[in-house]
Amino acid sequence: MEFVVSKPPLVSIAVTNQNKRFPVRRVMCVGRNYMAHIREMGGDERDPPFYFAKPADSIIPNGSQLKYPPCTSNLHYECELVAAIGVGGCNISEDMALDHVYGYAVGLDMTRRDLQIALREKGRPWDMGKGFDQSAPCGDIHPVEQVGHFPKGRLWLEVNGEIKQDSDLELMIWNLQETIANLSELIELSPGDLIYTGTPDGVGPVVPGDKMSAHIEGLDTLNITVC
Repeated sequence: MEFVVSKPPLVSIAVTNQNKRFPVRRVMCVGRNYMAHIREMGGDERDPPFYFAKPADSIIPNGSQLKYPPCTSNLHYECELVAAIGVGGCNISEDMALDHVYGYAVGLDMTRRDLQIALREKGRPWDMGKGFDQSAPCGDIHPVEQVGHFPKGRLWLEVNGEIKQDSDLELMIWNLQETIANLSELIELSPGDLIYTGTPDGVGPVVPGDKMSAHIEGLDTLNITVC
């Protein structure tokens, strides 16, 4: 097939202990999925989590340098468990949800916080606060057959060696099974989809020169430097 402009490259993520890679179709993110984070952001604790998207090409791999984005003076980190979907479907039941997961990784939902808040106050979409270039760093994917699932486990993030976020996956308001089931009612999930499952409290700013290390117990550390 011929195209009228240059075809964009396929975005993919390395898979641990394999030469093959995971192709990325789209990136879906869960908002406000930890109670303490809702409180620190001044949200309504009664609201259920909701979803927003990032473009696939916002992903950068482990060890990357993240260029400080324009139009912000308040760039925030948000450390999250990422679930990589291997089997798609609609209206997936909670009982079957984990069967649709290929593997897991550590991710960062980078946010232009000042821009996000300004857009929110005007009732406008968050896209430019969340879906900018390089806004979705993601570590290598660990297949379920190697690491199992993650109903609990410590999650923490360091900036320049100082711990900023420190929580546990079991504190999610919606666990992964519930998220997959609910999201699959809204859209058809497909192989290649990533789900960023939300961040705990402790989010904060980074500036050029800062080194971020994002950790989830049982997965490889994600190291990103802001430049």
